[in-house]
Formats: sequence, C-alpha cells, structure tokens
Amino acid sequence: MNQAILWTALVAASLGAAGGYRLAARHTGNAVPVPVQAEKKPLFYRHPMNPAITSPVPAQDDMGMEYVPVYEESADHAETSPSPESGAGKRERNILYYRNPMELADTSPVPKKDSMGMDYIPVYAEPDAEEASPEGADVLRVSVEKIQRLGVKTAPVETTDIARTVRSVGIVEADERRLYTVTLRFDGFIEKLYVNATGQAVTKGQPLFELYSPDLVSAQREYLTARSAEAALAQSEPWLQSGMKNLTDSSLERLRNWGISASELASLEKSGQALHALVVRSPASGTVLEKSAVAGARVMAGDTLFRIADLSRVWVVAEVYEQDIAAIKPGQAVRATLDAYPGRSFQGKVGFIYPTLDPTTRTVKVRVELPNPERLLKPMMYAQLEIAAGAHVALAVPRSAVLESGRRTLVLVERGEGRFEPRPVKLGVRGEERVEILEGLREQERVVVGANFLIDAESNLKAAVSGFGSTDSGTPGAPPADPPSSPGGHAHQGGK
Repeated sequence: MNQAILWTALVAASLGAAGGYRLAARHTGNAVPVPVQAEKKPLFYRHPMNPAITSPVPAQDDMGMEYVPVYEESADHAETSPSPESGAGKRERNILYYRNPMELADTSPVPKKDSMGMDYIPVYAEPDAEEASPEGADVLRVSVEKIQRLGVKTAPVETTDIARTVRSVGIVEADERRLYTVTLRFDGFIEKLYVNATGQAVTKGQPLFELYSPDLVSAQREYLTARSAEAALAQSEPWLQSGMKNLTDSSLERLRNWGISASELASLEKSGQALHALVVRSPASGTVLEKSAVAGARVMAGDTLFRIADLSRVWVVAEVYEQDIAAIKPGQAVRATLDAYPGRSFQGKVGFIYPTLDPTTRTVKVRVELPNPERLLKPMMYAQLEIAAGAHVALAVPRSAVLESGRRTLVLVERGEGRFEPRPVKLGVRGEERVEILEGLREQERVVVGANFLIDAESNLKAAVSGFGSTDSGTPGAPPADPPSSPGGHAHQGGK
C-alpha cells in the first residue's frame, strides 16, 4: 500500500513539471525552458519621495509608502554601461568621479542622487573623441549637432565705418552771432509802436516805432542851415567856403552817428524840411525776444528797447564728461532729439569746445550748431545729443563677438568643420553695434557672435571646451584637487 502511494506521487510530480514546461514554452514562444533566476539582494532602501533618506532594511514613510529597494546591479550598470550617445563603436572611458548636476563643487566617488532625485553626472578621464583637437589645445572642436543645438551664429570680419557715440544732454540757445538790440543814442519820446508784442517775427528794415526828439529836430535844422549857407557862399572867398563846408559835414556826420539811415537823410536833403518824428527800423530779420518800448514813454540814450534773434540757426550747449572730451572734435556729426518732437531727429555738428572745465561736475561745455529753418527749436528746450566721435573706416566685428575679462580679450574664430579658435585681439573704438579690431584678425574671417557666452573667458582654454557641453577633463585616476568652478558667474559677452 505504501509503495502504491509513492508511485502515485512520482507520476503527479512528473505531470506537473511537464505542464510547467509547456506553460513556460507557450509564454516565451520557444521550446527553451525559462531558467530560474536567483533573487536580487538590495543594497539598501530609499525614501520614495526623498532619495536622501535611506534605510538598510525595508521600511515605510509617514504616509505608509514602502521604501524603494536599490540593487547592486544598477550601480554597476551606471559605472560600466556605455552612454547612449557614445555609440557601439566608441571605446569605454574611465570615470574619475561624479558631480552634482546643479552644483559643480559637490562631487562623489560613487554614483548617487541629489536631494531632488537627479543622478550625479560622471566625469571622465579624457575628452570625447568627437571633441578632440588634432590641431592643438588652442582649437575647439564641436559636433554639428551641438552647434545646431546651441544656436551658434557667426559673422564676417569687415572693413566698415565705425564711430564711438558720446551721449549728453543740452539746452537750446539762440546763436549769439545772430542776436541784435535796438538802442537809442539820444533822448526822446515814443509816439507810435509798429511792433508791440514779444515773439513777433520781423524782417530787416521793418518799422519798429516812431520817435520824437527835440535834440534830433535841432540837429536836422542845423544841418539844413549849414547846407543852405554853403550854397549861398559858393562865390565867396575860398576860406569862407571851406569853413561852411566843414560845418555842413559835421552836422551830417552827427545825424549819421545818431543812427539816421541814408534813405532818411536823402529824404531830408530832398525836402529841406526837418522831420518831426524819426522812424526806427529793425536791424535784422528774426524774432522779438524782448521788448521794453511802450507808446508815449520817455526813453533815454542807451536804453535797449528791442532784442531780436535770428533763430534760423540755434545752439545746443551740452556738458561732456572729462573722460570723453578727448574724443570730441569740431565738425563731428551730432544727432539731436527732443521730447517736444518724439520720433524726429535733428542733424547738426560740433561748433566749439569751451576752454574751461567745471570743477564741480567735471564736465566741459560743448557747443553744437543746428539748422532751424522751421523754427521748431526754441530757446531753453532740452535736447538729447548723440555725438559721433572718432568716426573713421576700420576693421570691425559685432560687439557680441568679443569676450572680455580682466586678463585678456578674445574672439572665437571659425575654422570650419566645427572647429573654433579662441584668439586674443586688441580693440580700438567701440561703436554702438561694432568694435574696431586693431590686431588679431583679418578681413573675411568669421567669428562667433551667438552662444559664445557658453565659454568662460576667465578659465583655461581647455576648460572652455566644457562650455559647449563636452565632458570635463582631469588627471586619470583621481578627482581634481579643486572642484570646477560654476560657469554661471564668469561668462562675458560683447563689450562693456
């Protein structure tokens, strides 16, 4: 009886094994049995929400979530498996250490994650083969894919017009050479005003007012009497004629010195009658800036009755800082804009540089001359000025191509096929968009103008390769003595 039970158990075990084999074959799609794998043993367990919290044994967090097991195979795979970008044909590289993806100074000799669950980045003992520099350490090589991904842009080195722009503000003033005053040389009374408002436009020779003066009437009569006596003594002794002629000339000169015009003297000689009132006329065309004449008022010799300015050309007196004054020269082009006329500019030139410096503001006054045919520019307006200082033709590159630090000034020269050469240059005049190149470049060479900020201008040229996304370099076999510095605080682009 016991022997029958034993045989029955053996047959059942055989049938079960055969059924399991057929199920495994049906599941895998072939006739090869599935080998039984050994159970993996976790190295430790980590918090499901905070990878920095670990436990050597299974545990649960405060919310009842199970800790996640971490196996030894995953760490070995991180050290030995090739990168997806490396390809099957690339040789395996030695890993020096691992660095925090957000903080370069935080390193680890083994794979790990930061507090946000991000994997540390491996740092290899030698650069990637695609970025090796067969030309030498001074030439950077970047793959076409990375150039497109970084958005690298280049521009040619060209000979063009370049000028340094000096900016300042100034106040519109009347041209001092076009200012005129109407002043009396004798006493009198204003009988009638023809121009009776400040700001009124006048033309040269236009009547301003009529003036009665007893002294002027007496001078006219004296002249007419001397002239008549000279004519009466035409047949007398020569000495008598000469004396009367001198009296006539002195009377006429006196009227001229008082400002009587030639046309009014001619009218006086023709009529033989002394004028009761003298018409005073404008000495020039312009605008009345000041008027003190009032009808019926008594005026004295030396009084200024009208101040007239020709505003067809005006000045803008600006103040330029001491460090910029060496670049300013008479005749340089100036562009002026005013808040009164948005979107419009006025072209002029530097007329004069004042010889003294203000010790308080450390500025020098510069006079700019502007044409004003439409009389839009009015005295005491504020104007913003852009002075094209040092304009000339020179070799230049865009400002964004220049990488500057306290030690050197570089540009990245394109060498073709993804190669870029960091080359030191000497700069000249800095324009609005371009910088003059005195040394270091030749015409038609191409320089990087976009994405060059990825290179740290203060680091070694070897470290500049990492700015294009390449792997870090170091001495094989050990981490570097000083962790690499953060690239976020030293990148420079363009000029000042």
